Amino acid sequence: MDPEITLVTLGVADVGEGIEFYRDGLGFPMQDREDGSDVAFFTLDGTWLSLYPRESLAEDATVPDDGEGFSGVTLAHNVSTRSEVDALLDEAVDAGGSLVKPAEEAFWGGYSGYFADPDGHLWEVASPRLTDE
Repeated sequence: MDPEITLVTLGVADVGEGIEFYRDGLGFPMQDREDGSDVAFFTLDGTWLSLYPRESLAEDATVPDDGEGFSGVTLAHNVSTRSEVDALLDEAVDAGGSLVKPAEEAFWGGYSGYFADPDGHLWEVASPRLTDE
C-alpha cells in the first residue's frame, strides 16, 4: 500500500451547513455538485475533503451512529508563523466554528491551538516556530 491519504470524509449533520463553513467561511475550493446531492467535495493541496451525512456514513461503514464526545481523530493545518495560527483560528471562529483551545506554546516546541467545525470535528492549527521571524 502506498502511504498516502487521498480523501478525508467528515460525517456531518447538515451538508449545507458544512458547505457554508468550509467553502463560504474558510474559502475551501468546492467541486461542482448536482442539485440534491448529499455529498460535497473540496479540492485541497494533495488530497480531497468530503462532507457526507453522518448517519449515511455510519451506515456505509456498517457501524452504529451513536458516538458522543471525542472521536479520537483530529485534522491539522500547519502554517509558518504564530500570527498565521492566530489569524486562522480567528477565521474559523468567524466562519461559524468554535475555539476549543486558544493558541499557545506547545510542549513540542511550536505554537498551536484547536477549533471545531459546526459538527465538532477538531482541527489543530500549528506552527513549528514560536516567533514570526
